[in-house]
Amino acid sequence: MGESLSIAIITVSDTRTEANDTSGDFLVEALQGAGHQLSGRSIVVDDRFLLRAALSNLIADPNVQVVLMTGGTGFTGRDSTPEAVAPLLETKIDGFGELFRQLSYAEIGTSTLQSRALGGLVNNTLVFCMPGSTGACRTAWEGILKTQLDSTHRPCNFAELLIRGHH
Repeated sequence: MGESLSIAIITVSDTRTEANDTSGDFLVEALQGAGHQLSGRSIVVDDRFLLRAALSNLIADPNVQVVLMTGGTGFTGRDSTPEAVAPLLETKIDGFGELFRQLSYAEIGTSTLQSRALGGLVNNTLVFCMPGSTGACRTAWEGILKTQLDSTHRPCNFAELLIRGHH
């Protein structure tokens, strides 16, 4: 494990509470288990403007280096995470969604087409949006985020970009 990053979590849900946010719980345990610091955790209803406001506050906070969002990435009328997040990103990390769907395909087959997982960089803050299921969060963490947020991972990782402060 390289340098510790400061990571915030937003669970996007109209129904989850602190008592049953298993996806948020998994991400907290995973990031802390990898030596990172939890800098904040919230549950925000699936509304693009409330999501944008919550994310904007974290992006503006110099103490937050990474925001992990879970939920709201599907195709139902209430799923608005991509629409909320995409306009805020300075640089999209297309490979995050592509790789997530590739890994997810091995687990759920063509149903992964309904995942609009995305990632990007804004104001020297990484933002990753993944589906709301705990299994999807595990796939994203174990298959992508754990190593890409480890500053010792080679040949390259996203943590180094944050630590150096340029992108």
